[in-house]
Order: sequence, then C-alpha cells, then structure tokens
Amino acid sequence: MKKITLCIKVYGNEKKTVDTISATVAHELKELAVQINIAVSADRWAMAEIEGEDEEFASNLLIRQYGTVTSVPEEGVIYKGFIDSIEEDRIVVDIGTQIIIPPENMKDLGPGNARQIASRFGMIRYLPVEVEIINNAPKIQGKFSKYQADTWWQWKKAGYDRVTANAITRSELKAAVKRTGHARDIYGIERLGIMEHAIVCRETTDGPGIVAAIGRLVPSELGVIIGSF
Repeated sequence: MKKITLCIKVYGNEKKTVDTISATVAHELKELAVQINIAVSADRWAMAEIEGEDEEFASNLLIRQYGTVTSVPEEGVIYKGFIDSIEEDRIVVDIGTQIIIPPENMKDLGPGNARQIASRFGMIRYLPVEVEIINNAPKIQGKFSKYQADTWWQWKKAGYDRVTANAITRSELKAAVKRTGHARDIYGIERLGIMEHAIVCRETTDGPGIVAAIGRLVPSELGVIIGSF
C-alpha cells in the first residue's frame, strides 16, 4: 500500500469535499488496477491510501497532478499550494508550510499592495497556485511561478471576464448559474482545483454582475478578473 499526502486542501463541508476528491481521483485512475481511499490529515490535507497492482504508477500520477505537501521547502524550487490569506502587505500560500509573498515579490503582476494585486487577478482563499521559493530566512518568502503569473495575465488579456469560486463543485456552480438565468451568458466553467473553479463569461457579460446574481446561492468566496484586450 502507498500512502501520500496530496496538496489538496479540505475545507468547508468536509464530507462533500472528500466525496468530490474521491470521485475525481477514481475517475482519473479508472484505467489502473488500484483501490483508493481518501482521508483527512489533522492539518486538513487530503491523504490518499492506494493499493493494487498499479499503486506505484497511480501514486506518481497523483503527485504530478496535485503535488504533495512539504514542511522544508528548498530555495529555487516550485511547489503547488493554496492561497491561505490575503492581507494588505502580503499573500500567504500554504504548501504544507506557510510561504509569504510580499508586494515586492509580485512586481510582474503590476503595481499596488497585495490586496490590490489579488483583486486584479480574482485571487481568493484556497485558490490553487504555484510558488517558487526565494529564501528560507528569517521567514520563508516566495513568489508566484512564471507559469502562474503568465496564466493570470492570459486571463486578464482574454477580452472577457472570469469569476473565481471556492468551496463548491462544478455541478453546483453550473446549477447556480443556470438558476439565475445566466447560462447563455457564459462560455463554461473551468476547473482550477477539486473545489475551485472559474466561470468564463462571454464578451458581453459583466463578471461583477454574475457575482451579484449567484452570490446568495453559493457558499463560495467569489473573485473577478476583468478581461481587457
């Protein structure tokens, strides 16, 4: 049996989150001869127990897809993690230990303090991100990876808005959009993580308007990226 702690944060409704993780991972491993069980660690990470003929291959596949948590990050290495908090002078990312990203480490995302930069790119808590470690002393500092920054700029320059959401399944988010009569106003819903998604608006659709419409129907924090050509 292989046991790994995946870089998937369990928050909100634990049963729903674990059930969604289990269903997603089972689908991704459906061609392999393995059985998998998902549990939750004391610090709220998803722990996978994998058993079967293909357990080694399956564990490597999940590690590539989601990453694993780490308590001793190395300088210059890129890790997967989740936004833990957004403050005026920093964004904190959890990779198994907390990584501090001050505004001076986000110059490639434009001017402003950390809250302003986060708002510009629709950052919300629990959004899955990639960070690169800059130094380990006295507090561990990092920056968003080039891939991460490029992704956000692609969204920003896409010419249409996006709405980020956490603590919700794709089907629940889709149902909320449909219930408010906005199904025709979006291209679709992108999966960012297990319980984190982005609504992709049409060019004529206002992202803040979607937030106003669905906000009362979802248990999510919502962020907006205003697209511009």
